Amino acid sequence: MLLFLYMQPSKTHTIDEAQKALEHYCAYQERCHQEVRKKLQSMGMIPIAIDTIINHLIEDNYLNETRFAMAFARGKFRIKQWGKQRITRELKMRDISAYNIKAALQQFSDVDYQKTLYALAEKRCAAIKEPNSFKKKKKLADYLLYRGWESHLVYELVRELVDA
Repeated sequence: MLLFLYMQPSKTHTIDEAQKALEHYCAYQERCHQEVRKKLQSMGMIPIAIDTIINHLIEDNYLNETRFAMAFARGKFRIKQWGKQRITRELKMRDISAYNIKAALQQFSDVDYQKTLYALAEKRCAAIKEPNSFKKKKKLADYLLYRGWESHLVYELVRELVDA
């Protein structure tokens, strides 16, 4: 006989307690609606209470998806050096609207974008110790594509760096 255990949250929260907790949660770092909804569900809140709290957070400007998308894209580009495709994919996974994704990606200048790609490719190319130029090109291209850089930019740059 199988026994299924359903774990209830150890503590129940009132709407006011949950609202205060989520205000702090959102003030600490930019959050998307999906993260906030999951947090409230993990606290054991019912759907009506979740909607009420999320509406309060939006009205009081604790929760703003445009601001989240901008901060997320800026951070991933500057710190992790992700390309636009990877950032777009990650934002879509968080249910961010196409309008907000487009706005977030427009904050990067083409010059900064190209400089970052070139610097990342040069650094990785120097780190790849592969005598066979075809294998070296593949490793470099795979790395840059995984990071979300556009294929036409990647292949052009790989030819330039490896054949040089």
